[in-house]
Amino acid sequence: MIKGSVNSIETMGLVDGPGIRTVVFFNSCLLRCKYCHNPETWKMGNKNMTVEELVGKVLRNKPYFKNNGGVTFSGGEPLLQDEFLLECCKRLKEENIHIAIDTAGYTPNNVDEILKYVDLVLLDIKHTTKDGFKAITGGNKDIQDKFIEHLNKSGKKIWIRQVIVPGIMDNNEYLESLVKTIKNIRNVERIDFLPYHKLGREKYITMGINYPLEDTPEMNKDKCTKLYDKFMEIYKK
Repeated sequence: MIKGSVNSIETMGLVDGPGIRTVVFFNSCLLRCKYCHNPETWKMGNKNMTVEELVGKVLRNKPYFKNNGGVTFSGGEPLLQDEFLLECCKRLKEENIHIAIDTAGYTPNNVDEILKYVDLVLLDIKHTTKDGFKAITGGNKDIQDKFIEHLNKSGKKIWIRQVIVPGIMDNNEYLESLVKTIKNIRNVERIDFLPYHKLGREKYITMGINYPLEDTPEMNKDKCTKLYDKFMEIYKK
């Protein structure tokens, strides 16, 4: 019996894909993003849920999904629990549930089989350069680039997400590099800029973890909107 490590389940979600969604937060992540607001999902934790249990919880919300809602697997990094995730996706697809995955694609696992059952990938772009990726996440950008190669071959629909941290992403040079990065990703339907915030800071304090961006101000939402408009001008050229 395959079991997974699930941190929490959010019902009636409205921001992690189309329509009304059940969002399942998996435990485990190999990255340590400086702006992460879910540090409680970093470690694997106990294998606390079977495929049948998780699928049952999702299906209870099926009446709310209507035409375009569904389930979004988030985390943490859901692709690290590949066997558990694959079985959940197979079962949910039998019930015609729309499946999205919120991921950085940072996994050593083969994702091709999982992607067969996925309708939408919410791809978190951490940084456009190897040095920047390393500085913001502690990880190797080559791993995400490899995942993007698999995504391009899969033909799946993609929504891009980019957190905008003041002093790092809020400049023309970064916007231009982001355009070049996204132009190399196929089937991009949507691009979202997410202004950096400190809503997860209290979790770090509670967990006794140093908050890496203590001295970094939150991203002004109006400025973030203007940056997005400037980005789209470059992107559409």
